Amino acid sequence: MTTPHDRANKLVVGLVSISDRASAGVYEDQGIPALQAWLSDTLTSAWQAHTRLIADDAATISRTLTELVDEARCDLVLTTGGTGPARRDVTPEATLAVGTRTMPGFGEQMRQISLHFVPTAILSRQVAVIRETADHAALIVNLPGQPKSIRETLEGVRDAQGNVIVNGIFAAVPYCIDLIGGPYIETDPAHVIAFRPKSAIRQKPPAAT
Repeated sequence: MTTPHDRANKLVVGLVSISDRASAGVYEDQGIPALQAWLSDTLTSAWQAHTRLIADDAATISRTLTELVDEARCDLVLTTGGTGPARRDVTPEATLAVGTRTMPGFGEQMRQISLHFVPTAILSRQVAVIRETADHAALIVNLPGQPKSIRETLEGVRDAQGNVIVNGIFAAVPYCIDLIGGPYIETDPAHVIAFRPKSAIRQKPPAAT
């Protein structure tokens, strides 16, 4: 059974970029910087990140995800890369191998969002899982590999006026973290409006006079 974090605790996020060539230094990784920039713009509550740049190897991916949840005590782990149909794309399988529960809605929503931009979104195989230990749990989500696609799947689809017409997946992340015993996450509504039932919304204390 998970134990809720103290409300003062920071959200601990694992950011994992999965690429043979980037991890070998053939080119510069773009996934982790894109995730760090987006989280910095979006999260208004305290957070810290553990980053990992690794190759497309199932055993390495599973081991890294396990370490981030079980040892680094991440509440949320976001991966980028390795989710297509190529033979070296094994991120979904490695993620499912360490999960204790699957969260299929995340993958479904990401593909729905991406289909507004490219027909090849149907080739994407992103998954999400919960990994639970005796006293901790984390949400692990596979994201696309390109920075533009990362932002689109997190924020959603907007019309010409900037109004959200299809919600991004991050709108559901804060409440999911609540439910598995993690810290309370707040967001900048200009990027993402975190959805919670009214009963789960915490009122901010009045400002000191």
